[in-house]
Amino acid sequence: MAKSSVIYECSGCGAQSPKWAGQCGECGKWNTLSETLVSDKISNRKFPARNATQNVTGGSNSQIKGKLLGLDEVEGKVGERVSTRIGELDRVLGGGLVAGEVVLMVGEPGIGKSTLLTQLSLNMSNVVYVCGEESPGQVKIRVNRMGGDGSKTNLKMLAEMDVDTIVSTVNKEPISLLIIDSVQTIYTSDLPGLAGSVSQIRECTGRIIAYAKSKNVPVILVGHVTKDGEMAGPKVLEHMVDAVLELTGDRYYDLRLLRTQKNRFGATDEVGVFRMNESGMEEITNPSELFLSEREEGSVGSAIAVVVEGTRPVLLEVQALVVNSELPVPRRVSQGVDVRRVQILLGVLQKYTKLSIGTKDVFVKVTGGLTVREPAIDLAVVLAVASSASGKSLPKKSVAIGEVGLLGEIRNVNMYDKRVKEANKLGYTTIYSKNSYRKVAELVKSI
Repeated sequence: MAKSSVIYECSGCGAQSPKWAGQCGECGKWNTLSETLVSDKISNRKFPARNATQNVTGGSNSQIKGKLLGLDEVEGKVGERVSTRIGELDRVLGGGLVAGEVVLMVGEPGIGKSTLLTQLSLNMSNVVYVCGEESPGQVKIRVNRMGGDGSKTNLKMLAEMDVDTIVSTVNKEPISLLIIDSVQTIYTSDLPGLAGSVSQIRECTGRIIAYAKSKNVPVILVGHVTKDGEMAGPKVLEHMVDAVLELTGDRYYDLRLLRTQKNRFGATDEVGVFRMNESGMEEITNPSELFLSEREEGSVGSAIAVVVEGTRPVLLEVQALVVNSELPVPRRVSQGVDVRRVQILLGVLQKYTKLSIGTKDVFVKVTGGLTVREPAIDLAVVLAVASSASGKSLPKKSVAIGEVGLLGEIRNVNMYDKRVKEANKLGYTTIYSKNSYRKVAELVKSI
């Protein structure tokens, strides 16, 4: 009879300890160690799924296993990509799905992960959708809402949570894509513990990866996020998969951004832009038109910034409101820009210009629900606040591109020429940047 021992495993990093402690010794997080049973029979067993491996270019690893290889003997060519027929998703993936690639998609509940993957499954043929959180009937309702025709698609649904049953079922027929929704719901009976535990997630993901590599079938796993916004499950999960995609957005807006946190087969600086509606995820090929569609020309307290999302320049509106404060300490409120950055910019304005804003409430907002972290938005924030404080609007068809330093200087930003080209394409001819003004005080005084 196999003996079982008790270990304590960290849900944050997966580190194991022979005894419980309030703080994990590896990652430093508190109250993350949970009790896990480990059987000697299980720990010494070699699972068949782990041994069935194959590289993404189609060559079998069994022929090269245990051999020393020179660079000229190693295949370095990435397998042929398969388009998802969703342009923004292909952009983020680096051109499409690679054979044998395992992708982890994470996001908050209700953000649209299942909607996007359902839309993907309708675009491709021979797709298997594993329903771990929903029933096949619920998935069908979503397909009908999105206008999908079940008679014209080869989408197959599998209501199963046992990873071994899933692998054995999809092994029986050739498929082009496997979608598992979600990785926190699948389990294996070879290990103790509930689905979603650290050991279960790690082992099940390992078997799914082994299947993907052996059959050259791309797999997309849906993952959860914690209340802190971090990916749920052990940190090692991010290292095991080939790509990690994060779908973000404000639930009160229809804008959705798909970003890459990791990509072994492509760049990590691309961003996909979608608009979520009843029929699914609508691709936004020109986000600037979306952000500027409701802007009123000549408004006081409004400025246009040119930011870069991934490798794509985007024009958006920055609004500011400066009013007399009724509080001993004036308020500084910001939405879409870090409030600490806004406070720094207000200090620069207070010192180097004649604007008196020290005793006034200042509110700053980026319209459209987008959150901007790059410093290229600094100059637009400064001009929007100056416009509201002075009561004068900025010239029409003008944009601001630049970082603002603590000495009141305007600094250059990357991809400047690309930003200017995008602004000119949309009809904005006046560019405020370091090329036109060196100091914030000079620019504010002139306009």
